[in-house]
Amino acid sequence: MDEFLGAALGFPAVIFGAALVVVVCFWLLVLAGAAGHDSFDADLDTGPAGLGGVPVSVSISLLVVFAWFGSLTGTVLLELDERGGTTRALLAVAVLAGSLFLAWAAVRLFLRRFRRHFPAEPAPSRLDFVGSVCTIRTGSVTAAFGQAEVVSHDGSTAIVQVRRGEPYQRLPRPTGPRAEEAPLVMGSSALLYAYDEDGEFFWASPYDTALDPGPNVRPHELPGGPNG
Repeated sequence: MDEFLGAALGFPAVIFGAALVVVVCFWLLVLAGAAGHDSFDADLDTGPAGLGGVPVSVSISLLVVFAWFGSLTGTVLLELDERGGTTRALLAVAVLAGSLFLAWAAVRLFLRRFRRHFPAEPAPSRLDFVGSVCTIRTGSVTAAFGQAEVVSHDGSTAIVQVRRGEPYQRLPRPTGPRAEEAPLVMGSSALLYAYDEDGEFFWASPYDTALDPGPNVRPHELPGGPNG
């Protein structure tokens, strides 16, 4: 037991041991419902390293586990080597690098076999913009021409083609001047309430808080929507 603890607390196993503690704490938080297994998917991209196709937390956790096991094995072998000084330090660094490389190779092989069990994320679609509020970027918007800037869910912006259309008849009417009488001019806000796939443009109407369906409402949920 003492030999195991000595190897686990020795260099380089102690580095991956500390990372393993963090991984275990993270998955305990996931089990408790305090964190999501995909919490880091928006911050890290493991695709270039060949570890994509699964949540980042899964690939990184496997990498840490394999690297810790490899470094622990290497540290135990170093304990049996009586050489010291510079030679031992170089061997320890080699164990560190080798453990990380072997762990990366093992995780790639593991994910290649089990990646199909993880559902693929749906590809981005223009329909994701339906229900969003945009800002008009042309002098005006008519039934034949218009462009607007819209912000996607990840914070990026896009310029889309828009056409002037009437608001849904069964949506609540705003107080004051009728919304459909408000002009769509440069700098004004508009609601993208439908997408025309043939013309590849969005139908837009003047935006008012009373017409806002909310950020989580999809087109088919709007009263009087395309199929309503």
